[in-house]
Amino acid sequence: MALWQTSKSSTKAPSVDKAEAADPRGQGKRLETGQFQLQVDRQTKLFYGTYEAAERAGVAIKQSHPIVQVSIYNAGEGSRKIIELPDA
Repeated sequence: MALWQTSKSSTKAPSVDKAEAADPRGQGKRLETGQFQLQVDRQTKLFYGTYEAAERAGVAIKQSHPIVQVSIYNAGEGSRKIIELPDA
């Protein structure tokens, strides 16, 4: 009868520098800059300092993707305006 030998190998976790642990990469919190938030399907994509800049970007997205809902959220007033395409 043959006996099976199993090896007992220990696995060590890779060593991590304290600097790497303090600065995680990936999905971090974005720094909010600007009062006007461009939202696509209720997900914030970009922040703008002026309403006009946010509206220009929103209209461009709406023209290239008419199915999605594009809106501008004014964080100062707490209001939201949905971008609509003009009737042609």
